[in-house]
Order: sequence, then C-alpha cells, then structure tokens
Amino acid sequence: MLIKLNPFLHVFARRKEEKAERPLSRKEWINVDRIVMIILILAVIIGAVIFS
Repeated sequence: MLIKLNPFLHVFARRKEEKAERPLSRKEWINVDRIVMIILILAVIIGAVIFS
C-alpha cells in the first residue's frame, strides 16, 4: 500500500518558470543603503544603552 504524502509538500517543489532577477536601479540601491545604515546606527545606540 502506498503512503499518501501531505498536501503541503507540493509548495516546496521548484516552479517550472523561474522569475528573472533584475538588477537594482541606482535609486533603489541608495534607498536600501540608507535603510541598512539606519538599522546599524540604531543597533549601535541600543547596544551602547544596554552595555553601559
């Protein structure tokens, strides 16, 4: 007798059509860089408050 697989496993299967990745534009790259810098500055401030 065959075992019936769970229905949620097909979600992890590879799709037949893969989306082509496009490079970030200059404006998008600047926005991502700003977000990363804000996160780093906030992490340093929070770390300084916790360890002081």
